[in-house]
Amino acid sequence: MTWPQLWFGLAGGSFLASCALGLGVALRWFSTAGFRWVHHAMFAVTCLLAAVAASSLLWSTSPAGWFLLPAAVPLAALPAVGSSSVARHATLASAAAPFFLVSVLVAWR
Repeated sequence: MTWPQLWFGLAGGSFLASCALGLGVALRWFSTAGFRWVHHAMFAVTCLLAAVAASSLLWSTSPAGWFLLPAAVPLAALPAVGSSSVARHATLASAAAPFFLVSVLVAWR
C-alpha cells in the first residue's frame, strides 16, 4: 500500500461514515441530540483527511488528487447551508460523493 492509497482510503471512509451518521439521524434511526458535536467532528476530520489526500499532488505521482479537488466546493458550502433544510444539506453532501469515489478508485488502481 502506498501513502496516497492510505490517505484517499481514509478520506473516503471518513466521508462515508459521516454520511452514514447523517443519514441515520435524518431517517430517525437514532438520535444524536445529546452529542451533536460528533457529526461536526466527523465532518472536520473528513475535511482534514481530504486535504491531506489532495495534497498528494505535491508529494506523489498519483493523479487522484485532481479527482478529489472538486469535492472542496460542496464541502465548503455545507456549513453555510446548515441542517435546517435536511434535503438541501443531504443533496449538497451527496454532491461530493462522486469525487471521493473516483479519487479512491484512481488512487487504488
